[in-house]
Amino acid sequence: MLQVLANQNSLVHNFLKELRSVVIQKDSMRFRRNLERIGEIMAYEISKTLEFNEEEVNTPLGKTISKVAEKVVLANVLRAGLPLHQGLLNYFDAADSAFVSAYRKYTSQNKLEVAVEYIAAPSIQDKVMILSDPMLATGTSILLAREALLKNGVPKHIHIVSVVASQYAIDHIQEALKGYSFILWVGAIDSDLDENSYIVPGLGDAGDLAFGVKL
Repeated sequence: MLQVLANQNSLVHNFLKELRSVVIQKDSMRFRRNLERIGEIMAYEISKTLEFNEEEVNTPLGKTISKVAEKVVLANVLRAGLPLHQGLLNYFDAADSAFVSAYRKYTSQNKLEVAVEYIAAPSIQDKVMILSDPMLATGTSILLAREALLKNGVPKHIHIVSVVASQYAIDHIQEALKGYSFILWVGAIDSDLDENSYIVPGLGDAGDLAFGVKL
């Protein structure tokens, strides 16, 4: 299942515009905050799909029944995903967190692979897992991160969250996860990838824009 927030009018469009702007991108704090804001909006939308339990609450004047969402696990692909993860965590503030490192590894001048070298995660067995990465270029990183996390259990449902995805990545992920229970949430879909597998028009390297250019 695919949910594209840009298909409806919302403040996501404002934040996406600023994330893409080469002028506004010069302010890394603002760039991080816009990723965080989109994470917050994604969290609100995802919350509508969760199971809720009723709990009795004592107020100063009496008792009432409140609904409480089931606990989720937030999983994040380092490093670019940290601000997006923080936005999700702002709303799912009782969630446990998992972290996976995935980076582009050039094995030759023209061949690119994605390497996963680190994972720190709680049990995800029978839980709802929200797996986030701001850019889905080919979809390989998010699929490898999911595979690595399965060592800690099999979730009952997965939400994959991204800010911008290529159509190629959308197709790749949907084909790879056919038959599994998942929803793919994206802010916007861009049509093209360049020769280096960067999304076009995209917004550039989210990790470098958020935290500085890596060597």
